[in-house]
Amino acid sequence: MEIANNLLELKKGLPPGVQLVAVSKTKPNEDILEAYQAGQRVFGENKVQDLAQKYEELPKDIEWHFIGHPQTNKVKYMAPFVSLIHGVDSLKLLKTIDKEAAKNKRTIRCLLQFHIAEESTKFGLSEEEAVEMLDKGEVQKLQNIEIAGVMGMATYTDDENQIRKEFRVLHNIFSVLKNKYFSAADSFREISMGMSDDYPLAIEEGSTMIRVGSKIFGERNYQNKN
Repeated sequence: MEIANNLLELKKGLPPGVQLVAVSKTKPNEDILEAYQAGQRVFGENKVQDLAQKYEELPKDIEWHFIGHPQTNKVKYMAPFVSLIHGVDSLKLLKTIDKEAAKNKRTIRCLLQFHIAEESTKFGLSEEEAVEMLDKGEVQKLQNIEIAGVMGMATYTDDENQIRKEFRVLHNIFSVLKNKYFSAADSFREISMGMSDDYPLAIEEGSTMIRVGSKIFGERNYQNKN
């Protein structure tokens, strides 16, 4: 019952309006089912193959989020069911998601990922790149995607001031895009930021969606391929 207890304890501290994505990557189905039985319905995976397999094997009322960086050639495998794709950082990827969503007669929600950390290993758009992309008007023509907000990861550091500063950058980008391009779109409302180590700071800085794995499931298990 450890997973269930961790989950319920974490949820107790969440303010209204903050959605919890339980990051289940590398975790076996039994662990996901324990969280599911404790009431969790939103889970995040970062490998399309694992995501598709878990979708087939687990209850169908689970809302699956893809939290990795999707390759365009893999989008088709999750397009029939994925609820939200967090890591979108190019027009090319948006067009692919739109095309695959149309084939499945669906609209797929997406978050634009921004590079807010100092670490070069993190990927994502800059604010300038996003503005340039949205100014072209091509994104607005895509009928089968819905831009639901923004996503970003802070630098992995103990420096709380730096983490807060990076989260504020993302919040500011959200506000700029909302005012300039999405003022009439109620659907553009998510700021996905905050993970196991820094989600309390993210919530204080305006996060609407946190992605938490180890605080629920324990440390990652890279040996388990389920």
